[in-house]
Amino acid sequence: MAKKTPQFDYIEPIGARVLVLKDEPKRETKGGIALPDASEIPTITGRIVTISRQVEHDENVPLRQYDKILFHPKNAIPVDFEPDNQLYVVPVEDVVAVFRRKPIENGKDPD
Repeated sequence: MAKKTPQFDYIEPIGARVLVLKDEPKRETKGGIALPDASEIPTITGRIVTISRQVEHDENVPLRQYDKILFHPKNAIPVDFEPDNQLYVVPVEDVVAVFRRKPIENGKDPD
């Protein structure tokens, strides 16, 4: 009898970490020039899918679910959750920027 592989529905990062869906690598320049695969421009941006409980309750870490971030990929851990995915567990200290339309005031959205 073959063993059945368990299927997981959810990934929860532990500690000061976030789960990020990495953006697709750029395949052409802003001017529209197509790049061969060997010279792709590496992307280190992505969207936060899930944040850990520690990050959620830390008022000093201004990260929220669905934020678009810039992160340092050195310590990012790839997650083999689905075929062809781009999920990574990223330590909070490796998140170097958050893209926002308006700044957060007093820890709350201005909207």
